[in-house]
Amino acid sequence: MPTGVHLRDARQQLFDAAERVLLRDGPNGLTSRAVTDEADCAKGVLHRHFSDFDGFLTELVLDRAAQLEARSRTLREAVGTGTVADNLTAALTTLFGPVPVAIIPLITFRDELRARLRQARPGGGLAVLAQVTAAVSAYLADERARGRIAADADIDSLTLSLVGGGHLLFADRDRAPDPPAADTVRKLVTTVLADVVRRRPH
Repeated sequence: MPTGVHLRDARQQLFDAAERVLLRDGPNGLTSRAVTDEADCAKGVLHRHFSDFDGFLTELVLDRAAQLEARSRTLREAVGTGTVADNLTAALTTLFGPVPVAIIPLITFRDELRARLRQARPGGGLAVLAQVTAAVSAYLADERARGRIAADADIDSLTLSLVGGGHLLFADRDRAPDPPAADTVRKLVTTVLADVVRRRPH
């Protein structure tokens, strides 16, 4: 990496390199040496911009969670259009893309990373899942307010079922190395929502 590169450029190059390593080699393969080798820069570049490797990983996770926040706006904008099931099927497929799914076990396996994420933001210990949960919950609440799901629908329980079930579908790469088909995701969504979209609001 050239001397004098801007901090933002260096950070982004390191984040992108870490993402590639994570997707290729999994959480166990994500080391500071692997990141700097992938970014084709000296190891000192990472430590020049971050306090230590867990500090780097904290910033990486928060950066990717912020990207999910931007994607979640698409779901909020879909309120009142199409069908609730189709909107949630598309959202879960996007929000549980390869990078978020790879980041979740990284957070799970690193105690120090979870601790720093909790310090950085409320509920940050599982920042990616928290972002997906917030997006789905807000969307369901908006659709309930519009009368497209039952007025007495339990938003928290629906959200937990959709996010938990969606995560299991997308994370089970040992059973199925490819992401689940749209029909599989839609089946989960329609099953979870069957009661609240069938009944009329009170």
